Amino acid sequence: MENILIPHKRAELLDSKLLAKLKERLGCKLELEDNSITIQGEPYDEYNAKNVLTAFGRGFDLDKAYKLLNEDYFFQMINLKDAFGSKEQIMRVKARIIGTAGRAKEHIESISGADIAVFGSSISIIGKADELKVADAAIRILIDGGTHKTAYKVMEKEKIKLKV
Repeated sequence: MENILIPHKRAELLDSKLLAKLKERLGCKLELEDNSITIQGEPYDEYNAKNVLTAFGRGFDLDKAYKLLNEDYFFQMINLKDAFGSKEQIMRVKARIIGTAGRAKEHIESISGADIAVFGSSISIIGKADELKVADAAIRILIDGGTHKTAYKVMEKEKIKLKV
């Protein structure tokens, strides 16, 4: 049995109909109480359910979170609270990663092939191992205050390096 907490804003989206679909897809019994989800099932199914629900809790829609059911896909989360002390700094970094009208995030996703979610004080990535490396390289540069141009160049170099 596993128990995970997800943010209240995300837990509110899990109505009974959606929970029933999740139970069927994940092969586990799921109980939601407030923002706590109890998962019961076979250990491997519990592990997969925990990954999918954690990704959902960090801002991914379920279609993208379901990618984690494939063993080729991984989940990575960067907690901005670890690096920045103030809410203003966190908001500034989130805005840099999203970009004007979401263009920076879209560009990183299109070049890397990974999916990115910016929610709360975290940035999360779902993708294959190489896709995670490429997206992470660009995101880390933006977090450290580098320019978008530099982040994109490094990301493209990283992608070429991984293809070889």
